[in-house]
This record gives sequence, structure tokens and C-alpha cells, in this order.
Amino acid sequence: MGIHIKEHRTAIINLNDAEDAADGLFNKDNCTLQLSKKTFDDFKKTIPTEFKRERNQTINCYNISFDESRIFIKSDYYVGIDWIGTENKRFIYVEPKINPSVVEAFIKVTDEESETLSNEKIEEYDKEAEKNVRKDSCSKELNVIGMLLEAMSNHATAKHTNHLLFVDWESAEIPTSQTQDLLTPFLVVRFLKLLQEIVRKGLKKSYYKVEENLNNRVRGKILVGKQIKQNIFKNRVTSTVCEYQVFGENSIENRFLNKVFIFSTHYVENNPKFFNDNNNIAWLINYIRPAFEHINNDVNTQEIKNLKYNPFFKEYQEAIKIGQYILKRFSYNITKTATVTETISTPPFWIDMPKLFELYVYAKLLKDNPNLSERNFNYQFSTHGNALDFLVYDNEIKIVVDAKYKLHYNYNKVHSDIRQVAGYARLNKVREKLKMNDSNEEIPCLIIYPEYLTNQSEAKLEIQNLLKDRISTYHNIYKFGISLPLNAE
Repeated sequence: MGIHIKEHRTAIINLNDAEDAADGLFNKDNCTLQLSKKTFDDFKKTIPTEFKRERNQTINCYNISFDESRIFIKSDYYVGIDWIGTENKRFIYVEPKINPSVVEAFIKVTDEESETLSNEKIEEYDKEAEKNVRKDSCSKELNVIGMLLEAMSNHATAKHTNHLLFVDWESAEIPTSQTQDLLTPFLVVRFLKLLQEIVRKGLKKSYYKVEENLNNRVRGKILVGKQIKQNIFKNRVTSTVCEYQVFGENSIENRFLNKVFIFSTHYVENNPKFFNDNNNIAWLINYIRPAFEHINNDVNTQEIKNLKYNPFFKEYQEAIKIGQYILKRFSYNITKTATVTETISTPPFWIDMPKLFELYVYAKLLKDNPNLSERNFNYQFSTHGNALDFLVYDNEIKIVVDAKYKLHYNYNKVHSDIRQVAGYARLNKVREKLKMNDSNEEIPCLIIYPEYLTNQSEAKLEIQNLLKDRISTYHNIYKFGISLPLNAE
């Protein structure tokens, strides 16, 4: 039995202290649940899962607080599924939903032209925004797989995807519905996109061992034990079982990747609901398949543990790691890739949506500005503990960009976010990077945020068009809404 909530929502768990009280069912409409004292006390022992990000940052995937009769479980901006309590009887599932009311509140605050709003007016703003957000029946489900496909469409962005996902393989698996299994398609897409990059560069060639029963000749070393069993006992006096090294593509690494590729293609073919017209990756499979036509898939997965990786083929290490996750996900049984059932089990996992949004924006910037490269966007430019999402630099165009997936609807918090990006533009290291010689010259700031668009053509992130929508009450600060892929209803 699960607690299903959307991003940035709070579930309220109420204590039913009657002696014969039983645990109730979660009410999705008002995000409440009634629990007996025993289960209530167990929930209070919950330690939220921590998500480890770059630069040794650790963030809770959700927050939990409580008083004597209530427990408050607040989702943040991570989507996934996890056990709650210590008895592994109930789980929390955070859905990947975008709430248009939050976006509308953000736009309304940034479009406000008055710089002297009264406290009463601000309070009125906040109450109205919160009211609209709470009745979020119009929330739209994000197409997380589509976002990942876009984020990995460029090798410059694909190399930053290794911190997107956390999987707790040590915990017991959680029974849930097939539609809530974001983990498997997420892993499969990441693996196939890494494989695409490997195939683009060309499969790695290396020395590998081959065992063969040769006739009338000897090569390498003779395997005495197998020679006795296969040839001496059977009076095959002209045959010799030998082991020798060969230089080529049919190495342990490539055989392992081919094995996982076969698993992945079976899964894609048997789960069209994840890989429909919007997420069609048949072209990707067709691109990869010819490279593995002459590679077999006979490999002992234990041999993978002791591999050494060549820095030139850096995609191999990540692809093999993800490949091991995929095989483990299917218990190394390929028949499970073809099993389509309504109920499945999955290990606890969390996806970092703010990071995924940043990479989605990054991929769009590179796609919509083909004349520019990753050096023009300076992704995650760091200084004094601050990390700018993008520092855009192209001849005369210089912009500090913050990709804000974490939108607030509170008036003061929205302005706090605006002041944050303005502060980045005042850092000396930023000005030095952009070669700002004139001390009076200011760097424009831009906030890119997710926007829910209907019946409108999507605006491209062309660098010359980024600074068109100015935030009224600030000088040289702009905003730009970008639509995200949604699942069909």
C-alpha cells in the first residue's frame, strides 16, 4: 500500500489512537492517511533517503516531520519510490508531475510592475497562489524518458548524466504497478545512448582469450585437463584443446555490452507504452545493431568486475555499470524482459529532476545554436562554492543563466531566486571569465523555467532571442519559459 504524492506536495498522516483502530487507505484527493498507533510510531522512525550529488552535496529525497498526532511527509523535486517506516509494509511514490499553477504564480510575480507592493497585497498573492496549487487536478505528467532522451542527445550533455539516478539495490523490492516503473526504461535509455556513443567512436579492440579444440596443430597453451577429457579419453589423438590470445573486437567488454543490448532491445519491443511515437528509439537500436553483428554474447559476468578501463574509451566504464544494473533488474533472465504484467516489483530509486531539467536545457541550447559548442555555455561554472548553471559567452553576447526547475509560488521566495542569479553576475571570477574590462558594464541575467504550453509553437533557445522577456522590477534580468515533454493522457 502506497502513499502517492506529486512533486512539492505534503502528505499528512493522522494518528487514530482508538484501541481497535486499523490502518486506513491513502486519500489521493487531500493527501491524508489514518494510521493506527503502532504503524504511526513506526512511520516516525523513518530516515529519508539521501541523494548524493556532485561536489559531495547530500540532499534528502523527501522531508519528514511530526508532532504528537500528525506526520508531515513533504516531497521535494526528486521522483521515485521508497519504503517508509522500518517494517517495509508501505511505500512513498512521488509522481513526475508539472503543476501549471506554480508556473502561473511564478509568471504573475515576475510580471508585476509595481515595486512597492504592500504586505497585504503580497499576502493576497501568496494565498491565491497556494489555493490554486493545492487544487492541482490539472497537473500534467512529465515524460521523464523523453527528457532523458533529449538530455543524452549530445555527447557534451550525456557525460553529465551519471548523477541523475540513485538506486538502493540492497533494500527489498517494492511491489508496484507497471506504469510506475520509471527505473527500467530510465536505465535502458541511458545504456542505449551510451552504446550509441561507443559505436560512433568504434568498438574497442583488445587482446582476449580464445579456447578452441584445434586439429593437427597447437596454438598458445594446452589445457591439459580439458585435453584429457575431450580428446585423450575419446581417442582423438590429432586434436588439442588450446587457449590463446586474439586481438579484435570480440572482447569480454563487447560481449557483455552485446548481452545487455539484447536484453534492452527485448524490453523496448515488449513495452511500447514507454517507447511510443514521442519516445521512439527504434532508430537508435538499428544504429547500434550492425556494430555487434559479429560479437557473441557468451560472457561470464564475474569477469567484468576486474576489468581495467582505457581513458580514451571512457563510455565503457559507465555503460558496463548501467549494464550490470539492467541485468540485475531482470535477475539475469531474458524471459523477464518479455513479461508484461500490471504488477511488478522494483528496488527503491530516485531521479534528480532539477539536474535532469538542467541537462535538458543544456541539450536544447546546443541543439538550437549549432554554431556554438559546450565551451560557449560553461555548464556548472564554479567559484567560491557557487555553481552557475550556464555562463554563456559568444563574442558580444554574455549571459549568466540559471535553470530553475524548483519554481516557487511564494512572492518573497520568487524574488529571492531572482536576487540569487543577480548575485552570480557580480562575482569577480565570472567577470574575469567573460573578460569584462569595464567596471561599469553589467552582465545580463536569465532565468530559464519550465512552462506548460498549449497550442503554441515551442520557442527555440537561440542565443540571440534569450533576452526578450524582461522581469519588470529588475534591471537587466530576464526570463524564458521552455516547455517540457508530457505523457499522453
